[in-house]
Amino acid sequence: MTEPQQKILIADSDETAAQLTMFYLTQALYETKIAASADQVLAECGALFPDLVLLEASFPGREKFQVLKEIRQQTDIPIILFSNENDVADRIYALDQGADDYLAKSCDSRELIARIRAVLRRYHPAADPKPQDLPGSECVRYPELVINLTNYSVLYRGESVEMPPKELELLYFLASSPNQVFSREQLLDRLWGFDYMGDTRTVDVHIKRLREKFKENKYWAIKTVWGIGYKFEVREL
Repeated sequence: MTEPQQKILIADSDETAAQLTMFYLTQALYETKIAASADQVLAECGALFPDLVLLEASFPGREKFQVLKEIRQQTDIPIILFSNENDVADRIYALDQGADDYLAKSCDSRELIARIRAVLRRYHPAADPKPQDLPGSECVRYPELVINLTNYSVLYRGESVEMPPKELELLYFLASSPNQVFSREQLLDRLWGFDYMGDTRTVDVHIKRLREKFKENKYWAIKTVWGIGYKFEVREL
């Protein structure tokens, strides 16, 4: 079975430079996508789940390195900063702010590919499962959705979603067991505790609030199984 191509987001407001970079990466058998604005970069990081972001240092409407900082507030996706400048102070600052490597745009295409491979090896060793598959992992990922129980954060389509802790715990619990049906009593017992004095309508209220936050999604949904309870349904497209 052929291994899936690794996905690289080319975050560059210079269309000509981005297209040239895409050509090199496609030749190296990477799946690529271009994001030409700061807002698009942040949205794609949440929706595409790239294996690596090749990020321009400056974007129109943002301070230098600002997009790097904003990505790092959302995710630990590997980032190689790409700049027209090659100043030592800039390199040090970028690395301190969370970049995994720093390259001049004028670098040879062979060096670019080699640097990408080196960073990807550190993050995705060939024999290791992805982080969301590790036993005990407290982060689950789906298209357009990241639920992190470690720091109680949720990203939906690249945007942070605020919610009370119990709503987040309910969403995480359901999403951790896709397509498995849980009764209201099971959810109460697992999330509120066996000595909880409320009734099963508590679960219904929390499910309703979750649905209001996420609306319709073609990849997954919180479904009611009539007469039983709820499940996090993952759809095959």
